[in-house]
Amino acid sequence: MNLIGEHTDYNLGFVLPIAIDRRTFVAAGPRTDGRIRGWSMQEAESFDVDLASLLPGSLDGWAAYACGPAWVLAQEVALAGADLVVSSDVPLGAGLSSSAALQTAVSLALAGMAERALSGTELAMVAHRAESDFVGVPVGIMDQMISALGRRDTALFLDTSDVSYEHVPFHPNDSGLVLVVIDTGVKHSLGEGQYAQRRRTCEEAAGVLGVASLREATLEQLDSPALTEVQRRRARHVVTENERVLEVVSALLEGDLEAVGSAFVRSHRSLQHDFEVSSPELDVAVEAALESGAVGARMTGGGFGGSAIALVPVGSTGALAVGVEEAFGASGFASPRLFQVAASDGAASHG
Repeated sequence: MNLIGEHTDYNLGFVLPIAIDRRTFVAAGPRTDGRIRGWSMQEAESFDVDLASLLPGSLDGWAAYACGPAWVLAQEVALAGADLVVSSDVPLGAGLSSSAALQTAVSLALAGMAERALSGTELAMVAHRAESDFVGVPVGIMDQMISALGRRDTALFLDTSDVSYEHVPFHPNDSGLVLVVIDTGVKHSLGEGQYAQRRRTCEEAAGVLGVASLREATLEQLDSPALTEVQRRRARHVVTENERVLEVVSALLEGDLEAVGSAFVRSHRSLQHDFEVSSPELDVAVEAALESGAVGARMTGGGFGGSAIALVPVGSTGALAVGVEEAFGASGFASPRLFQVAASDGAASHG
């Protein structure tokens, strides 16, 4: 789950995610007939495919995400097939990186069966190729990196331009706060085109400005009359969001959670107005959280639905739940789901 740094990863900027205490488990067993078979404890559909027939775009649904790592790894190691059983309590479509969790877990399981040791970064690269090249969603690498490299009580300060990273302390309980997820229940799908459209606009803006990526752009450059108004607003979000990530990292190192909360709010406003990836439900969630005592709140994830997060005083979680529930009811929205999360460890192999 991303604390801050939204839509900056594919612009080679900074991000600051945490791994949360929700899990996707994959039990894997070897086969010798070249087939990949999969079952899910949460999904009705199973799959049974020929490993040699896997091609980008050849599958859809959860099978595509589960088979993507097999397609990637088969290009590097000898895979003779596998049986996969998946169980997960990571909410689907909630902006909490459920696809990255699945792909990272499958990648780790298959690499283990092939006796291929992968570093955390290598594991993330396999999972990222599975989503971007096999599934065909042009995501940045943030979700896979935090799934592979998450560490308890820390956030991952990641520079996506060179994939360098640093673990930064994140334990809001020391400041009397908890991190709450507000799942709006509105499923988002990065594959529906809006995400790719935002990415194209950012790339176009970078081209107009003559920089390799918006990571290199400055606020002063955004005054260029060569930019369209949409390009200017998209680029302004990226430039200011990178600044907010650096601000939050400094605040966490100083233990200043009030400053973190302020950056959350400014991030949401930018995503709402400049990048235009929020939704009515996300906006209501953020405003209701702030009115109910949160020191900061913002949408998290790619947008167009999914979840908001809020930093809330320990004794105010009940008031938050009531306030958000009432605000959703008054707006005619279905009830959201709220739950606390903590920074947790990333992927690990067992057995």
